[in-house]
Amino acid sequence: MTARIFRPAKNAMQSGRGKSKHWVLVFEPAIARSIDPLMGYTSSTDMNSQVKLNFDTLEEAQNYAQRKNIEYVVQQPHDSTSKKVAYADNFKSDRATPWTH
Repeated sequence: MTARIFRPAKNAMQSGRGKSKHWVLVFEPAIARSIDPLMGYTSSTDMNSQVKLNFDTLEEAQNYAQRKNIEYVVQQPHDSTSKKVAYADNFKSDRATPWTH
């Protein structure tokens, strides 16, 4: 039973960083999912796949995993870098592709 500790990325559909500051512990799937032959639903008998624990810091998540004797892997977060652009750059005369209407 291996767990993964990570900090989720920000939602691509929102400009804010809500729910991306905490750390999450999720269990890796122990067995593969199966497809129900009648309805086509995907299901699993692995109950740990439903567990998702949130922590304020990485150290809290690691301490929890160590207390419960859970093997874990830490994924370091990939912080995005924002590029400063102005709306006026769309109309510059030295644009890579010319502006057409």
